[in-house]
Amino acid sequence: MLSLDSSPYALPGADAESASVLPPPRSLRDTGLPQQFVVDLIGKALYVAGKTHLPTLTTRLHLPITVLREALDFMVTEHVAEVAWRGESDIDIQYQLTVAGKQRAAASMERCRYTGPAPVTLEAYRAMVERQALQAPPLGAEELGADFADQLLSPRVLQMLGAAMYAGRTILLYGPSGSGKSTLARKLGALQQGLIAVPHAVLVGQDVVQVYDPLDHPAPHGPQARQSRLAAERRSADTRWVQCERPVVALDADITADMLDLQADIPNGCYRAAPQLKANNGLLIVDDLGRQRMAACELLNRFSQAQELRRSQLSLAGGYHFEAPCRMRLLFATSLAPDTLLDAPSLRRVGYKIPVGPLGAASYRALFRQQCLAFGVLYDDAALHYLMDELHAGSALPLLAAYPQEILARIVDFAGFNGTSPRLTIAALDQAWTSMFTSEGAGMVGAAGDDPMAQLVDQLAQRSAYPGV
Repeated sequence: MLSLDSSPYALPGADAESASVLPPPRSLRDTGLPQQFVVDLIGKALYVAGKTHLPTLTTRLHLPITVLREALDFMVTEHVAEVAWRGESDIDIQYQLTVAGKQRAAASMERCRYTGPAPVTLEAYRAMVERQALQAPPLGAEELGADFADQLLSPRVLQMLGAAMYAGRTILLYGPSGSGKSTLARKLGALQQGLIAVPHAVLVGQDVVQVYDPLDHPAPHGPQARQSRLAAERRSADTRWVQCERPVVALDADITADMLDLQADIPNGCYRAAPQLKANNGLLIVDDLGRQRMAACELLNRFSQAQELRRSQLSLAGGYHFEAPCRMRLLFATSLAPDTLLDAPSLRRVGYKIPVGPLGAASYRALFRQQCLAFGVLYDDAALHYLMDELHAGSALPLLAAYPQEILARIVDFAGFNGTSPRLTIAALDQAWTSMFTSEGAGMVGAAGDDPMAQLVDQLAQRSAYPGV
């Protein structure tokens, strides 16, 4: 097995391009995988597919032809595989299992049904995560200001967000529901720069842990897609690794304690990675902190401790424990008052507590105009004044960032139903407003009223009402 010193993934001084496009292994030894594991993987692939072309095996198992040839030559020598057909070229060749090979492959399938891309070693994965964490480009004030210009945040909040992201410290966004915390969190995740390499899977002992998830590890786009394509054209790559953008993994109120560990995927014969594993070299967001079926302190401390130690304790079936790398940024968002949700030690673990409250009047107007353009709704200044001076002021509802989108979406809905063009009018606003609230002007479902939790949220809105936030 490869050591950190001998692994090609631990070489110092590599640039970001080489960190996400890796050279392919030239031999079985270069893969770092036990020979028997590779032989079993090939055997199971042949057992499932039958007679198979060598290039097809390469595509299926993500191993170069040179590596497969070495393993297949061994299998032929051991009389568990044979050449079924040979064409004119060296790679135009088909393999199949012998009777003995089918028996061994069937036994191997009983132990583990995994037949996906060949994994990388845990040591190689640790080295790669560390290397890519060190190469994460810092986020500057100019970039943050430009990218958040449409968020209408106050300079004070922008400074806190920038400093927290620059330092990689834990962030807690708190404020009333609808103030835009979730949108803000995902926007921060999208600002992460640089491409990374994520393995399809990692070998832990004799078990396979799937890490790559297309939902959490998006393909490069924009300028980064061109960078990725050029890098791949200049060199062949180890296709056991997937080049992608830095991940943004979001967890909500449905998260439970057992979901923070590996999940057995019995039909596919492997484990699915824990959220903190998927979030390596990226951002992990825990939304609605305090709504989960586990204590907020426990959840925050578990992730914070893993981040501080740069490793996460995970376990396989049978009680086998191991340490996985943990190099991620952490962001929590809550609609509850932080000092009622977390104890003092947990609060100290949070690097930056950032209030996200109602918008100021000017910012709310600007956001509403932006949303009118986005929804294709014909804007009217008098109608917007009616919304703020009559509807909002009359119901004492705060100017939350979620309202413009919610109101305009309903105006578009009603216009579409009636076959008319959506326009911002007093009548359209009254119609949308009534559809959003339990009674005219009385407040939205979940807003302050008879619900004690809603009253707490409303109190927090008043405590966190920083102008321009």
